[in-house]
Amino acid sequence: MDSNDLDLFARVCRAGSISRAALEAGSDQSTISRRIAAIEAELGVRLFRRSGRGVALTERGEQLLTYALETKRMLDEASRTLRSSSALGPARLCIAAQPTIARIMFGPLAHALKAHFSSTQVRFVEGLASQLLGALKDGELDVGILYAPEHRGALAYDLLLTEGVCLITPEDYPLDGETIDVRALASVPLILPSTHHGLRMLVESLATRHGFSLNVAFECDGSISLTKRLVLANCGCTVLPSAAVVEEMAAGRVKCFRLENPPVTRDVGLFWPQHRAGAGGIWQVSRLIRDCAETLVRRNDWPGTQLVPG
Repeated sequence: MDSNDLDLFARVCRAGSISRAALEAGSDQSTISRRIAAIEAELGVRLFRRSGRGVALTERGEQLLTYALETKRMLDEASRTLRSSSALGPARLCIAAQPTIARIMFGPLAHALKAHFSSTQVRFVEGLASQLLGALKDGELDVGILYAPEHRGALAYDLLLTEGVCLITPEDYPLDGETIDVRALASVPLILPSTHHGLRMLVESLATRHGFSLNVAFECDGSISLTKRLVLANCGCTVLPSAAVVEEMAAGRVKCFRLENPPVTRDVGLFWPQHRAGAGGIWQVSRLIRDCAETLVRRNDWPGTQLVPG
């Protein structure tokens, strides 16, 4: 016997007739009669006295009705409580992103979270992928919006969008057009992170795949802002998504060339600790993040990107 059986039993009690209960339930009388008989057989008691005018509860039926009504009350209360807490969102929420993503998303996302979950205490964290992936794995973060690494480990994730990767040069660098062949990177002095960073690994893999050696002018493991300052100081060029240099391009301080033949892209995904992917309002938060990204892409506030349906 389960809650559905108790609900059916209570329905027959309210209707006072198996035929009327069947009509209300959109079922047939014989099905309900068999189910009531099965409940009586399981409990070993008679629940109804039957007559030509309908059914009436026995003493044991009265006892079961008390339990049925209490069970329904508890289930209704649990449903209301969970729906209410879901609408309020998690009590605390820590969202992390790499610098380019954080610069684009954290402002609009803060407004969206405040509008939907006004009582949630939100903490934003910016960091490098190696730091954030470790923190996610250890459960220190709730959600990460990250460039997808080659090896995702035990983290749960959903792809959010793909983003084009570009060569970023000083404004007076002797290169024209809007694109550059991947193989032409061989002759470009590059400012790149050291080998454990995602962008360096991406460019290294391009060089290996297309048979050329990189010309690394400087290694820079600081922030993207530092790398951009080195480019602006004519110390070399770098490889970044175009969204990372929107302001500099608008001011005419750098040039941006899409890497082509083939097009070079990176995936951006939503990452969670594996045990937390569907817990504590995280699903609603991930939906808000996806909606926020969709709005940014549609308005071209996140240039060079394409959404991944989800």
